[in-house]
Amino acid sequence: MYPELFRIGAFEITSFGVMVALGALVGLWLYRRELAYDGVPSSALDAALVGIVGGLVGAKLLWVGEHLGEGPLNALVLSRGGMSWFGGFAGGIGAGIWMLRWRGVPILAALAAATPALTVGHALGRIGCFLVGDDYGGPSGLPWAVAFPNGLPPTTVPVHPTQIYEALALVPLTWWLLRWRRAGRPPAQVLGLYLSGAGAARFAIEFLRVNTRVIGDLSVAHVAALATCAVGVALLARTRTTDDVRHRTTTSNGSTNM
Repeated sequence: MYPELFRIGAFEITSFGVMVALGALVGLWLYRRELAYDGVPSSALDAALVGIVGGLVGAKLLWVGEHLGEGPLNALVLSRGGMSWFGGFAGGIGAGIWMLRWRGVPILAALAAATPALTVGHALGRIGCFLVGDDYGGPSGLPWAVAFPNGLPPTTVPVHPTQIYEALALVPLTWWLLRWRRAGRPPAQVLGLYLSGAGAARFAIEFLRVNTRVIGDLSVAHVAALATCAVGVALLARTRTTDDVRHRTTTSNGSTNM
């Protein structure tokens, strides 16, 4: 793999950092486009910028918390990879919602418009994890298994490239989100699809990853994925129920007026 691309003096430019930066840039471009499509104020972009910073901080803090005791604290904080998606998700969404409230932008509409950008940025970030050799899976004899001799931690045994599995899973989810948005689905449904889809993909892939188990065969990421799925399913069920009620009301009124 290619964990280090080049150096500028003592400053190391990593493939992970480049892919995260690329994910942020592509995500911002896509978010701007989706905001314009919905007619949401462009000031929501401020929330995206704040969300990127909050996401990076949250991702690093949760990863460090999960790996405390595995090395010196400063080494964990400054490691070239070491990012937790759920930490980034929580930090980014929390910071973004704060900015949306401050700017007076409709929160649900702005979050729904952000979902395709989130999946694309997430997928590019996972490719960065693959290039730096972080967040890989357990040993595998499959033809596409990969060894990460310079990974975090290093391994010369071929393992599941779970980073690529997750990136690939996010491609159809992005397409589905864009399709629902173009079909005029309510923001709550779009957000529900994103949360349930991303959560389900991570929950399944987590069984292949090398991670500390905290409840039986479940890791912290498993628990977070289940919580994410639950919120997404609840949003989908709630909007489905609301749509059914509206449909029955419309049908009843139509029958009465005939």
